Amino acid sequence: MGPGHPECPQRLDAITDHLIGTGLDVALEMRDAPEVKLSDVDLAHESRYVDELRELLAQVTLTGKPRAIDPDTTAGPGTWKAMLRAAGAAVAATDAVIDGEVENAFCAVRPPGHHATRNAAMGFCFFNNVAVAARHALDVRGLKRVAIVDFDVHHGNGTEDIIANDDRVLMVSFFQHPLYPYSGGVPMGTNMVNLPVPAYTRGAEVREMIEAMWMPRLEAFKPEMIFISAGFDAHREDDLGQMGLVESDYEWITQRVKWVADRHAKGRIVSSLEGGYALGALARSVAAHVRVLAGLELGR
Repeated sequence: MGPGHPECPQRLDAITDHLIGTGLDVALEMRDAPEVKLSDVDLAHESRYVDELRELLAQVTLTGKPRAIDPDTTAGPGTWKAMLRAAGAAVAATDAVIDGEVENAFCAVRPPGHHATRNAAMGFCFFNNVAVAARHALDVRGLKRVAIVDFDVHHGNGTEDIIANDDRVLMVSFFQHPLYPYSGGVPMGTNMVNLPVPAYTRGAEVREMIEAMWMPRLEAFKPEMIFISAGFDAHREDDLGQMGLVESDYEWITQRVKWVADRHAKGRIVSSLEGGYALGALARSVAAHVRVLAGLELGR
């Protein structure tokens, strides 16, 4: 994205360093991300958009000159390969979970994806990694129902655009409102539970809303697999939002999602990194999230 941009390579370094520093890495199986097949990308994005983006980024790679896609989103020479591997990680994780190789997976990837719509890149996002993986689970692997949980501080407008009124998908989310991308107040379809919350909302209030609004819908839907757009920028230390969550809130949210997955989805969860730009808070929050996925909660 360029020097000084919050969506920086140091985000993944911070996560990796913290996992190693806390010893959590020894409990995890690390895998490299393969490149996604464009046939999978086409399940979530219009093929014309994919073709045009590929041509544009080929020019960026050839010239070595970054290109601004919008005021927030810049493509550099390595962006195309990074996009392929970010979406590829989510699809490969989906296959590994469905095939029973692993119970669940967390994809530490860049760029994020949940603002990418069917036909537009925006908000640091190019391919919608979670939407691509969810459609792969449905259209390629034959699942009947999947849920998408999005706890990024920003509304996942791209995911909503892609899956609105697809009755095979239930999307539940909370997000600060009003805040970029200034959407989500009115859901685009009946298959989503949007919880817009004001700035400075803290974890206790979010927990109450999740228990009251998310959990009954997820329980009634009985998903066969759950995908998480795991953004950690609702943390109180993150300057891209003004919410007040802390690590224990992400631990609790993950526990509730895992409870649904254990009841209805054979424990199958694929989580993919979205936002989170305060490096220390991001690393600690990811560790809390991963500990629950791995069954390693502190004090248990």
